[in-house]
Amino acid sequence: MGNPRVPFRLGQVGHFGLAVRDPKQSAKWFVRVLGLRKEFEFEGGVAVGNESVTIALSKGKPSPNTLGHMSFHLRTLTTLRKALGHLKKHKVKVEDPGDEIGPESLGSPHMGIWFYDPDGYRWELSVQGGKTRRTPKTNKR
Repeated sequence: MGNPRVPFRLGQVGHFGLAVRDPKQSAKWFVRVLGLRKEFEFEGGVAVGNESVTIALSKGKPSPNTLGHMSFHLRTLTTLRKALGHLKKHKVKVEDPGDEIGPESLGSPHMGIWFYDPDGYRWELSVQGGKTRRTPKTNKR
């Protein structure tokens, strides 16, 4: 599939970069809260990641509005619920307090949690096809 005029196909995400106030502090948050590991340091930053993704955290002015959000898939709703408990334990700002797990969009079969890192970037953890019997929320972005 894809455009036959393009002579290549994109593969897995190698890494992406975010400007953060304090790369070392942000790296600690990503390790503690999202279970990533410190991969390496570079001039003005720290890279954190796992076998699925690497995030390069560079010293700079955070710009959360330039990235709507980044989503990571989890395997089951049970894991998503455990993730929510973990986020709450670490006092992470989660959207929709009291009703945090909901459809990705109105009528979507995919369920997610949306939350923010200390620099204000918005993140999502979701289960594809993990719809529950609850009524879909309409306030998800």
